[in-house]
Amino acid sequence: MTVEEFKASCYTKKGVSEGFPFDDDTLVMKVGTKMFACGSLSRKPFKMNLKCDPEMVYNLRDSIEEIEPGWHMNKAHWNTVNLEGNLDRDKIEWLIDLSYDLVFKKLKKSEKDEINSGS
Repeated sequence: MTVEEFKASCYTKKGVSEGFPFDDDTLVMKVGTKMFACGSLSRKPFKMNLKCDPEMVYNLRDSIEEIEPGWHMNKAHWNTVNLEGNLDRDKIEWLIDLSYDLVFKKLKKSEKDEINSGS
């Protein structure tokens, strides 16, 4: 999956924005005000940190070669996913959805309502 394909997948969800709050290279994808994905645009292969359910994080790492502990992130809640490896697109999309959903659930009710209303 390319950077453009990754971003396009993220933008299919409500309330998504992108930015570079850390430096000119680290892409951050947010839902509302909270980050659900981040990674270096210059790092090869292209990898992104995605939030994960702590009950699934280690099993995914053990069973999927393209998933490793979240680089510079809380290892209990974040995985780094190689998007240019052998991981099929459906699994990548599922991981993006999981990250987005976990972060969306933690937003304030007012922010969720605003996103859901499309304002």
